Amino acid sequence: MDLSNITVLDFETSGLDPKNDRIIEIAAIRCHEGKIISQYITLIHFDGELKPKITEITGIQSSDLQNGLSEETAIRILNRFIGSNIIVAHNAAFDLSFLHFALLRHAGRTFSNHFIDTLTICRDRHVYPHSLRNMCQRYGIDMNESHRALKDVEGCWELLVKLNEEEPVKKYINQLGYLSKYGPPLWYPSYATLKSLNIKYA
Repeated sequence: MDLSNITVLDFETSGLDPKNDRIIEIAAIRCHEGKIISQYITLIHFDGELKPKITEITGIQSSDLQNGLSEETAIRILNRFIGSNIIVAHNAAFDLSFLHFALLRHAGRTFSNHFIDTLTICRDRHVYPHSLRNMCQRYGIDMNESHRALKDVEGCWELLVKLNEEEPVKKYINQLGYLSKYGPPLWYPSYATLKSLNIKYA
């Protein structure tokens, strides 16, 4: 697959509920002809205190967000940055659901972009574990400084390149693999193809 017209994105969020929690950091990179050509990263203003667990995971403090962009401004910039590109993310069901509800709040609509979920590819091809960090280690990709959004999108992009070199990833466009014991995600694009997967152990 020709890795062109792609936007890799990652969100850090205030929680796991895409309808009620909020995006607190956005990182995205545009990729064309196998190369990163531009990036967009911002913290987003958040009222209130972050849960200690969120700060522990992301390293983001509540005080870091006081001067962040408004969610509406950040999402509108991201929407233009994505354009008509294919969206790529690791565990795309999570990021796409947050993007969906943010766009509904501020633009009154959702997105219709094709997407690729690198987690689905990894679950289909490899034995457990499948986290972004684990998969990057498996392919020799440096993931120091994770877990922050920009490092994660760079790692996800390099992982996509490796996966595509191994075997073209075109067949995974708009496919979401979910673990059969947990069931499908609560929200997913209407045009997504769902695939029930079982964890493969070594």
